Amino acid sequence: MLSRLTRPKAVAICALPVVALLATAVFAPLPFSVAQPGLTANVLGENKGDPVITISGAPTRDTSGQLRMTTIEATGPDASVSLSDVLDAWFATDRAVLPRDSVYPTGNSVKEIEQHNEQQMKESQDTATEAALAYLHEKNDVKVTLKLADVGGPSAGLLFSLGIVDKLDGDGSGGDLTGGRTIAGTGTIDADGTVGAVGGVALKTQAARRDGATVFLVPKAECSDAKSELPKGLRLIPVTTLKGAVDSLVALEKGKGSVPSC
Repeated sequence: MLSRLTRPKAVAICALPVVALLATAVFAPLPFSVAQPGLTANVLGENKGDPVITISGAPTRDTSGQLRMTTIEATGPDASVSLSDVLDAWFATDRAVLPRDSVYPTGNSVKEIEQHNEQQMKESQDTATEAALAYLHEKNDVKVTLKLADVGGPSAGLLFSLGIVDKLDGDGSGGDLTGGRTIAGTGTIDADGTVGAVGGVALKTQAARRDGATVFLVPKAECSDAKSELPKGLRLIPVTTLKGAVDSLVALEKGKGSVPSC
């Protein structure tokens, strides 16, 4: 024989599974990564004691100013991210919640992911060199070596290309491409000079401003993301091609011509 439950008891008993589910959700690992502003590096300078850009087979220029590539730091592919972590990051301006699959390849081990990121960086460096030399119409006997420790992925391509252009040609008329400023940015690069989107730009702008940048080159398609948490004192310049980026920096340096904005 079953006894009949009063309404208060029934509600209380039915609530138990809900409470259990909420408790599980708070502590259960979720398929997200929590990211924050990462390191930046001046591609015109040195990184851990080694020049980032080394060029042989053509005369190079002494440069002033900086071209800083930017990164984000994300929780590792094997890190456990809980609901509380996600909620904390969701309301923080210096952190972001990203689908883990957008940060790391799906189904790979940590070692495989590291190898994948290293390969992407190597391919990005080769393509950045090809794009820069094609833009400058340089001969094939120019050799460029790029070296940047502890950074993976393809998002430094644009800055690598700009660094090569600055070291070989500057602004094209004897001046520096940077105009002595600290310029930062992000973006992939194709061999034909096309700039691609990368993600995480709102965090990268914060890293750039933290490290002294006053100008940030952003893939045009990501202007709205870059503006969402834009630090004071940082000017956004949207770019779609290497040539467009060079032209914008030259216009900014000389104070002539229009400089695009987001």
